[in-house]
Amino acid sequence: MKIGVVGLPNVGKSTLFNAITNAGAESANYPFCTIEPNIGIVDVPDERLLTLAKLYNTQKITPASIEFVDIAGLVAGASKGEGLGNKFLSHIREVDAIIHVVRCFNNEKIIHVNGSIDPLRDIDVINLELALADLEQVDKLYEKNSKLVKTGDKSLITTVNLLAKIKNALENNLPARSVSPLDEDEIKILKNLQLLTAKPVIYVANISESDIGKDENNYVKQVKEFANKENAKVIVLCAKIEEELASLDKEEQEIFKKELGINESGLEQLVSISYDILGLMSFLTAGEKEVRAWTIKKGTKAPAAAGKIHTDFEKGFIKAEIVSYNDLIEAGSFLKAKEKGKVRIEGKDYVIQDGDVVLFRFNV
Repeated sequence: MKIGVVGLPNVGKSTLFNAITNAGAESANYPFCTIEPNIGIVDVPDERLLTLAKLYNTQKITPASIEFVDIAGLVAGASKGEGLGNKFLSHIREVDAIIHVVRCFNNEKIIHVNGSIDPLRDIDVINLELALADLEQVDKLYEKNSKLVKTGDKSLITTVNLLAKIKNALENNLPARSVSPLDEDEIKILKNLQLLTAKPVIYVANISESDIGKDENNYVKQVKEFANKENAKVIVLCAKIEEELASLDKEEQEIFKKELGINESGLEQLVSISYDILGLMSFLTAGEKEVRAWTIKKGTKAPAAAGKIHTDFEKGFIKAEIVSYNDLIEAGSFLKAKEKGKVRIEGKDYVIQDGDVVLFRFNV
């Protein structure tokens, strides 16, 4: 899973990236500090792995991971190449979802590229550039495929009809992701188009340290109201505080969070929502050698899940021995869970559930 972090220059984007990845991305008070995207691979927090490791007496724990990409600040005109825009937009095409950082704090010492704080204007600048870039691409594809349909190539009718719907949405200031409902063929076509506005978005309202624990300021309320209209998720956090949290060990983090009244870190919130909007979940494998989490799409059947571990597992799939994480922990061991009838034998049609602890049987 690859998540892109975008926003105007100087909104706290790289500060947040540093906080959630500890990757040390450069963060400075001038536009285009980030030219090439910074990349950080982060372990997905999952307390279940630690519990299983104790149960199986194993030292090797391999969590699932997310790749965060800090994409340089976009500005008005990016779709036409302003501020190295074309290069930045190409980086966004490669991600699965977008974290859009919006400045929701006042600070005269930190320059705003547009001279004042206005979250809705800032969101509109980014969204407009993404939409304009998509519209240019969709216009070209629509014209090309429409000509081919007229020559008698009926296989492209679905593509042309979908492009027409997307074109209409973009021309009316709506993102490609707003086009629905889509059938399976249309979903595949849309995915292959790699449109910027088709990607799910999480808005991060970046507040000041002094606003933590207080009622939401007007900037945050504006962002939430906007996101609600397009059915997007919003996280409210202080990137500077998140950066401080990231520098502490786990025990110190918990004390600091308690002092601030924060239940979850920014990373924990972003991981949870990213999994949700992308329809992802984790199944687990456990043994003396290793305890591991595997990320799959919700609705994945047992053979395809086995293929995440190794292609041979999917090709030679016979069955899966499955126990839910909660049942396993309650029983105290895999053997005791089996004695209690909590371990199930499932075949090719079984849909893996979040938290399933799985042992695959296969023959190659």
